[in-house]
Amino acid sequence: MDQTLGQDSAPASGSVDKSRVWDVMPLRRLVPVFPSQTDMSSFPTPPAGAPFICVPPTGPFPSEVAPFYPFFSSLESQRHHEQNPQTPFGVPNQNVSFGYNNPISDAVPLNSFRSPTPSTAGVTPIRRNGNTDPQYLSGFSIHISDVEGSQGTSKSGGSKNKFQKRRKGTRGTNFTSPEVDMDAILNNILSPFNVMEFDESRKADGDKESVGYILLIFDLFRRKISQLEDSREATITLTRRPDLKAGAILMNKGIRTNSRKRIGLVPGVEVGDIFFFRMEMCLVGLHSQSMAGIDYMGLKSSQEEEPLAVSIVSSGGYEDNVEDADVLTYSGQGGNIYRKDKDVMDQKLERGNLALDKSFHKGNEIRVIRGVKDVATPSGKIYVYDGLYKIQESWLEKGKSGVNVYKYKLVRLPGQREVFMTWRLIQQWKDGITSRSEVILPDLTSGAENIPVSLVNEVDDEKGPEHFTYFPSLKYSKTENSAEPSVGCTCRSGCLPNNSNCSCLQKNAGYLPYAINGILVNQNSLTHECGFSCLCPSNCRNRLSQGGLRVRLEVFKTKDKGWALRSWDPIRAGAFICEYAGEVIDMSEIEKLGGEIEDDYVFDATRTRQLAEPLPDDSHEAPKIPFPLIINAKAVGNVARFMNHSCSPNVFWQPILRESNKDYDLHIAFHAIKHIPPMTELTYDYGIPDKAERKKNCLCGSSKCRGYFY
Repeated sequence: MDQTLGQDSAPASGSVDKSRVWDVMPLRRLVPVFPSQTDMSSFPTPPAGAPFICVPPTGPFPSEVAPFYPFFSSLESQRHHEQNPQTPFGVPNQNVSFGYNNPISDAVPLNSFRSPTPSTAGVTPIRRNGNTDPQYLSGFSIHISDVEGSQGTSKSGGSKNKFQKRRKGTRGTNFTSPEVDMDAILNNILSPFNVMEFDESRKADGDKESVGYILLIFDLFRRKISQLEDSREATITLTRRPDLKAGAILMNKGIRTNSRKRIGLVPGVEVGDIFFFRMEMCLVGLHSQSMAGIDYMGLKSSQEEEPLAVSIVSSGGYEDNVEDADVLTYSGQGGNIYRKDKDVMDQKLERGNLALDKSFHKGNEIRVIRGVKDVATPSGKIYVYDGLYKIQESWLEKGKSGVNVYKYKLVRLPGQREVFMTWRLIQQWKDGITSRSEVILPDLTSGAENIPVSLVNEVDDEKGPEHFTYFPSLKYSKTENSAEPSVGCTCRSGCLPNNSNCSCLQKNAGYLPYAINGILVNQNSLTHECGFSCLCPSNCRNRLSQGGLRVRLEVFKTKDKGWALRSWDPIRAGAFICEYAGEVIDMSEIEKLGGEIEDDYVFDATRTRQLAEPLPDDSHEAPKIPFPLIINAKAVGNVARFMNHSCSPNVFWQPILRESNKDYDLHIAFHAIKHIPPMTELTYDYGIPDKAERKKNCLCGSSKCRGYFY
C-alpha cells in the first residue's frame, strides 16, 4: 500500500513503483473510526462518504477521534489532507477545533497538574482514554531546518519546516532516560507558583495574573529544555523546538488558562501584548491553532451549527496587505499558494475560509495577531496582539499565483490602544524617515555605548536630568581579594555547552548559563562569567553582560516619577538589558557614616526581595554574593540609574561574577522577567534593606502595589 492515502482509485495494473516497497505505512498505525450520527447538514462533506474510515496518525482528526501526539506527524501529510479532505467534519464544540487541523491545543485533555503515568521508553505508546502517553513520545528529538524560536506561518495548518522524528539512541536528548526527570524539572519551576489556585474555572476563564503565570512557567520550562538539549550536543545546524515540547507537556498537565474558546476579548490578554512562540498564544487562549492562521469555533444557530472565526494570525505567509494600521486585507487559506513545490489551485469556501465568510455575515468580532520580523532571530517572528477587528468586505479574486484567492477586509474597532502604528513609527525613527521633536539628546552616552540612547521629554520643558558622567561599567576603588585563586577556562574558540572540561561550566553547575540567542537560562543565585583569566574570545557566549547594550533604549520623562527607562525594541523574557554601572562604595566608608547611605541613585545588592509575583530565579531572598556590593551612580553611571521601582516589575537583577586569578569582579546584570513590548517602562523591585530606612511613596500603579518602597 502506497504511503499516500486518500486516493479515490487504485493504481493501474503494472503501474506500482516497486522501488518504494519500504515507503509504506503499517496497518497497525491506522485507526478504525465509526463516525457518530450527527447532523452535518451545514458542513461540506465529500460525496458518498463511507461509514468506515481509517485515519492516519498524522491526521486530520474529526471530533470523535483523539489525535496522535501532534509534534511528530508529517507536515506534508497534514498539508495534503488540508487540501484534499477525505473525512467528514464532525460537529464542532468549544473544546475541539472546528477544522481539526490543530490537535495540539484543542484535543489535549485538561487534566490536573499531576504528572502522567510514566511509561517505558522504547515501547509502543499506550492510548489511555484516547490520548497518547506523552512520557514516551517526548523521547523523540525534533530536527527542523529553522533556528530556535521560529514558527510556522501556514494558514492551512502547514509549516515550511521539515520535522524528522528519531527514537531513543539517535542524535538529540532523550527525555525518557533516567538521568533526565522532566517532572522534577517542571516541579522545580512550579515551586514558587501557587498552582493550586488554577482550578477548573481559572483554566477555562483566566485573568491577567493567571496569563502572566502561565507565560512565565512556559518560558522557564522551554529555556530549561533548550539548555538540556544544548548540553547534550553542540550544533548550529539542527533545532529541536523546545517550545513545542514545553507547550505539549504543559497542555497535557492542564497548565493553561482561557481554554474555553470565545469570541471577542480574552481575559488577561491585553492589546499590545507580544509573543515569541505560537504555543504561548495557545496556552493563554488567544489563538488555539499552533500552525494554522485561522482559528474558529462552532456556534449553534437555529437547528444547525456553523463555524465562526475567533482569531487570525497575519504573519506574511500569504498575500496579506498589512500597510494600513487600522485595515487588514487578509487572504484565505488553502490552494498551496505559498508553496513553490506544489501545484496551486483555487481556494475553496471551507474550513477557515467558510468561518470568515460566516463571520462577515454575522458581524462578530475577530482577534487579529500581526506577525512582525524578529531582528534578533533571522527567520523568527514576533506576534503582536493588535486587538479586535470586524470583516467589512469579502470577495474572490485572482491572486499572484494565478488562482482564485478569498480576500477579507478587516477594519479595527475604534477606541483601542494604538499598537501597529507604534511599531511602524519606531521603525521610521530607526531608519531616519521621521524625526522626533521631543528629543533632547539623540545619544546621552556620547558614544560610550555601541547603541545610542535617546533622551526624550514629552511632558514638560525640563531639559534633562542632573549632570552625571556616563560610564558603561563599574568603578572599583579597591579590589576584593578571593579566598581561593580562580582558574580561568582554556576555551580559545569560546565555551561550548557540552565541554565538560570547561572550568566556567563547572562553576555553573555544568551548564552554560546563557542560550545561544543570549537568553539567561540558569536559575542560580550567582552566575559565573568568563573573565580576565579566561582564554576565550570576547564574543564567547559566556561573556554576555560584557558586550554592552543589545536593545535600543530611551530615557524619558514621566508625569509623576521623574525620569525613567524604556526600549524601542521588543525584549524577550530572559534577555539581557544592561548592567548597573557606577562607583562601588567602600563598605568601610559606609560604616564611618553609621552604616547609612541615602541617595536616589544607589543600588544595594544586600537587600532582600519582597515581591508580589515569583521571579525566574525561584527566590524572594537576596542572591548569594561573595561580598556586600553597593553601587553609587549619582555622579558616574549608565542607563540603569533611571530604572524606577515597581511592586510588579518586568525586570530582575542577577549578580555576575567574572572570573579572575586573584580578585573578585562582581557585577549586576538586569534581565527581562517576561516579554516586554516596545515603549514599555522598564522597572525592578528595589527590595527591603537589612536596617529600617525611610519609606518612600510608591507610584508604580500596580494592582499589587504595597504603597511604599525604600
